[in-house]
Amino acid sequence: MAATKEMGKREERRVRHQEVSRTQILDAAEEVFASKGYHEATIKEIAHRAEFSVGAVYSFFEHKDDLFVQIYLRRGAEFMDGMRELMTEVRPPLEQLHTLADYQVDFFRRHPNFGRLYLHTSPVVVGDLETKLDALVADRYAEAMKLQADMFRTGQGEGTIRPGDPAVVARLFSAMVSAFQSTDLGAGSMTVGEFHDFLEGAFRARGS
Repeated sequence: MAATKEMGKREERRVRHQEVSRTQILDAAEEVFASKGYHEATIKEIAHRAEFSVGAVYSFFEHKDDLFVQIYLRRGAEFMDGMRELMTEVRPPLEQLHTLADYQVDFFRRHPNFGRLYLHTSPVVVGDLETKLDALVADRYAEAMKLQADMFRTGQGEGTIRPGDPAVVARLFSAMVSAFQSTDLGAGSMTVGEFHDFLEGAFRARGS
């Protein structure tokens, strides 16, 4: 019985160690891909940055494409968990809109390397890999747009958010946030407060 219990503890320690190691490699890969670009980044450099051997990296990830995709899956899951939690909080839709914008901007500020990858990686850069990424993130993107559309629909029903197809308005909102994020990660000249003024002007119903 004692031996079985000790084996269980050792297995827990092994799993925790593997999780930490995988996280270290993903953090390093995120940094290297962001600074070097997809094509210039190498497994060797990622392994060096993570302080692992190349063989150790391959024990967690099949190849460079797999590592690149897993970065998106990890951050996408983290982003959606936070967004779901935020959208369950009860507040007026217009206030929810501003809170959601803050969350999205802050997420990329906390993960600037991923922000650079997400905002600046294009189909031309990654070629066929873009198709894989599209397929993997499609469901999460659809869920995010639905959550945002529901928020706009509620606000329109209350008369606080301007009319328009909620699904289209949700995409316009995301486009505005992405545009701000792309400058926020560099030498942006607009403050978060100024950005909120733009959101207010764009989405508040006239006369409300």
